Order: sequence, then C-alpha cells, then structure tokens
Amino acid sequence: MLIEQPPALLRALYPDAIWRMDPSKKEIYLTFDDGPIPRVTPWVLDTLESYGIRATFFMVADNARRHPRELAMVRERGHLLGNHTFHHVRGLQMGIRPYAEDVRLADSLLHTPLFRPPHGFMSPAQYAYVRRHFHIVMWDLVTRDYSRRLDGPAVLRKVKHYARNGSIVTFHDSLKSEEKLRYALPRAIEWLASEGYAFRTFDALVSSPPPSMAEGRRGQSLVTAAAR
Repeated sequence: MLIEQPPALLRALYPDAIWRMDPSKKEIYLTFDDGPIPRVTPWVLDTLESYGIRATFFMVADNARRHPRELAMVRERGHLLGNHTFHHVRGLQMGIRPYAEDVRLADSLLHTPLFRPPHGFMSPAQYAYVRRHFHIVMWDLVTRDYSRRLDGPAVLRKVKHYARNGSIVTFHDSLKSEEKLRYALPRAIEWLASEGYAFRTFDALVSSPPPSMAEGRRGQSLVTAAAR
C-alpha cells in the first residue's frame, strides 16, 4: 500500500473500519505493523518508553510465535496488540475459508479484538467476516517507512505533512523499515509532541468488543462463521 492517506473510495470499501479517531482532539495513535522481531521491536519499545508513550502493535502472529520474548516484552510494557493475520496473507489472492483460518490462528495466539488487514485490502466476503469478530483498525497516515524509494528524512517529512487530529499513524517494526524507522520515529515523536499532540491507544475499543462477541463465545468456530 503506497497511499499516505486513504482516499474516499478505499474508505468506502470498508465503511465500518476505523480510519481516524476523533478529529476534534489533538491526539495521535501510533501503530506498528508486521513485528515482532528481535532486531527492531525491542528498540521501538525502548524508544517509546523513553518518551512515556504507549502504542499498538499489529502483529504477524507467526513472528510472535517465533519470537515469544519480544511478544512478552510488548505485553509487559503495556502496549496493545492487534491481529495482522498469522502469515501476513494477501486477502485478494485467497478465498474466505483459508483467510478466516489464518485470522483464527492468529487470534488463538494474540487474543485481541483489534484487526488490521495486511496490505490494506480484503475481499467483500473477508471484510464481512472480520467485522463480525473484530474492530477493524486501518490508518489515517502510512509513513511508507518500508519503501526503498524513501530515506529517513523523507519518512519524517510525511509525518509532518500528513499528521492531523485523530491520525492513526502506521510505522513498521520490520527489517526493511529499520534504518528509516530509527531515524524517523524519535524525531516524529518529538515533532508531534512539540505541536501539542497527545499520544493515545485504542483502550476504548479493547474494552468494548464487537457485537458478535456478546452473542456467544468468541472462540466459536470462526471458520464455520465465515462459511455461512
């Protein structure tokens, strides 16, 4: 996904997804996709801790499985977890049943009501399924820290240009983002703070599960539900 801010057409595809928080409040929601990994995630955690900030980590559950220490670190330091599927799957390249199975496998490890689709796309059937079981949290600003065309200063400039009240900002705790992330993240935090932004997480969503959870046990066969 190479779009810094989602266009109206993309938002219209997933009308129940959360793209931006309250635009009347000078608040920023930092999120990190694709981790956890040993080389990057601990540095992100140390950086956030040095500024007294909590964030939300949308994890590829296979990474969390392979790196339980880093998973535990994120939890122990008070950050929120999000489901980013088990294998970082491309939804538009697979059917609803295998997609639902991958989401379910991730849920069995991460246990979070928050979900973000890899690459930002789902088929209509996948979207209909996921929204029954999760809060779908998208983004208001993708930093593109993974792009080979950008360097650290360019990533920082994108934050300064596109950040606004209620922005959900997406970085990546991944190897291909590491160099740019190490440059841009602390500088972005300092700039946002200097502009008067407060840093928030999705605690209200976590404490207010999707309606389907109230209808029965959340652990009921999600694959069965997807096949209906």
